[in-house]
Amino acid sequence: MNRRNAILSTSALLAAAPRGVFAQGGSSPEVRRAKLGYIALTDSAPLIIAKEKGFFTKHGMPDVEIDKQASWGATRDNLVLGGGSGGIDGAHLLTPMAYLIHMGRITQNNVPVPMAIVARLNTNGQGISVAEKHKALGARLDAAPLRRALNADSKIAMTFRGGTHDCWIRYWMAAAGIDPDRDVSTIVVPPPQMVANMRVGTMDAFCVGEPWNAQLVNQRLGYTACTTGELWRDHPEKCLGLRADFVAQNPRATEALVAAVIEAAQWCDVTANKAEMASIIGRRAWFNVPPADILPRLQGIVDYGDGRNVNNYDLAMKFWRDHASYPFQSHDLWFLTENIRWGVLPPETDTRALVAAVNREGIWRAAAERAGVANSATPRGVSRGPETFFDGKVFDPANPAAYLASLAIKRVQGA
Repeated sequence: MNRRNAILSTSALLAAAPRGVFAQGGSSPEVRRAKLGYIALTDSAPLIIAKEKGFFTKHGMPDVEIDKQASWGATRDNLVLGGGSGGIDGAHLLTPMAYLIHMGRITQNNVPVPMAIVARLNTNGQGISVAEKHKALGARLDAAPLRRALNADSKIAMTFRGGTHDCWIRYWMAAAGIDPDRDVSTIVVPPPQMVANMRVGTMDAFCVGEPWNAQLVNQRLGYTACTTGELWRDHPEKCLGLRADFVAQNPRATEALVAAVIEAAQWCDVTANKAEMASIIGRRAWFNVPPADILPRLQGIVDYGDGRNVNNYDLAMKFWRDHASYPFQSHDLWFLTENIRWGVLPPETDTRALVAAVNREGIWRAAAERAGVANSATPRGVSRGPETFFDGKVFDPANPAAYLASLAIKRVQGA
């Protein structure tokens, strides 16, 4: 079976899978257990809280395992392996990774492993941090002041090629006329290693999720130039990605998993729960990070580390509010378009077909019903409509080609 047929056959299997059975109370989950991976990032909290607060148990899956992954590369490898072979069934995942795995773009021997995105885990909440040695230059949302300190050997770190952090830091640099492939050296560093790598003085800037930007400031090793919500307000971030074969074989268990994560996301967005949440995920068993590095930015208290201090920040990480949990298909289309922009995907990629195959927003809706979410609280459509970025660029999901054409720095030709 070739790659295309492998993808399409699994997609067809998914499309035929029953919807809403568990939500209607028709039967219990097919399995009580699933193995889900996570990286030590604040936006993995819905999975951890679903475990710690018993939401998985409530929805009939008491034996769900949440396993820490060393890096996004390790997450990929364990997804390819699968839960039945010592790997994992799904993960807290960089949204574009689900597509790259699905297509076989980042797997060994380019073998596709069909994937399903069944929920978004958060919006906002990432940061672009700059080394202390460059603070006097004053680079903030505008990266241009940093340009005179950079050269082709300058190290700019993100967490995975083609992932969300890669997209954010490339957008930030390119908007200031800095080519992320030619003017600097863009490198991959796992999230928990970002601060340690900055400490040894070999990196100039990085993009990662919290709590690592806050920890960098607290250790006085650098400052936050901007949060990613400043680049794109309420932007999508991580997803819950599952192997498509798990979804096809266990449709009711999938709904149960997502219902539990939805309830956890709601819990995470309650202001009164933030301190407890920071305490839970900061534990040695999960992040092994002081809650003081986690809590303030969850509460909308941002010390940028360069004299700027903001309270009641309206671009803090969201887990449920403003439809943060719903996987808008239009957002997945933007990530695929950006990966075409930077040469991760070829220009001829059928992005709409990919989104239709991988984004399983219908499962989210069935799970939301199971979790007791009112229809009035769910999005009416699969698109959030045109999105405007900090530099005035507009992504209209109805016309991604026009967006690509508007960008000065890119790898795709003829756009």
